[in-house]
Amino acid sequence: MKALVRGDALHQRVGGLAALYLALAYLVAMPYFLIAVDYPGVTNPAEKVALLADHQSSMTAMYLVTYVIFGVVLAVLSLTLYRRMKDGAPVLMQAATAVGLIWAVVLVASGLIFNFGMETVADLHSTHPDQAVAVWQAIEPVTEGLGGAGGEILGGLWMLLVGGAVLRTRALPLSLGYLAAAIGMIGIVSVVPVLRDAGMIFGLLQIVWFAWTGIAMLRTSQREVERVVSSPGVAAA
Repeated sequence: MKALVRGDALHQRVGGLAALYLALAYLVAMPYFLIAVDYPGVTNPAEKVALLADHQSSMTAMYLVTYVIFGVVLAVLSLTLYRRMKDGAPVLMQAATAVGLIWAVVLVASGLIFNFGMETVADLHSTHPDQAVAVWQAIEPVTEGLGGAGGEILGGLWMLLVGGAVLRTRALPLSLGYLAAAIGMIGIVSVVPVLRDAGMIFGLLQIVWFAWTGIAMLRTSQREVERVVSSPGVAAA
């Protein structure tokens, strides 16, 4: 049991660092995309392709940090949360982990497609600008759809399931469970076109949740880990 407890404590610290990375990635991405390059504010297709060509290096790095690496780290967090709460809420955490891993894969795919597509249109831009615009108009909807521009259904569902598991197991502060459930519902309703702007609230609140969760997991003591691992838990979901 002691070896298991030590191993679980290590997993929780890794999960805590993962959660803090996700919060930091959001904090870096929002000012970059909304202020530094104002990518969402550019609506003219030709101007958008010119912006990509001018900022290719920084955009590539940012999409690696906030989509590709973000997705990988999200998978790590999802698995560590499963380890923490699987005994008290097995069905909820199985569902949450499945959704979390799907969301992670989709985000990685979005980032990789965006970066490769941007490289392609940047090369075309100097010689065939019209063709570059046409290519990007085909690529951009795919990357945005995978990235949640059409609504945060995967992220919202993951948050809702994790929040439910927290409330059932009390393996994290109950306030985190309530906050996760609220964020999850906001993400889910953002798929409705008239409520699409709720996706911004979803992202802002996730910063708080990821940071708070990361701190809580890093502060997990050996005794708390032992209680979580050895507890029979509340009745399975």
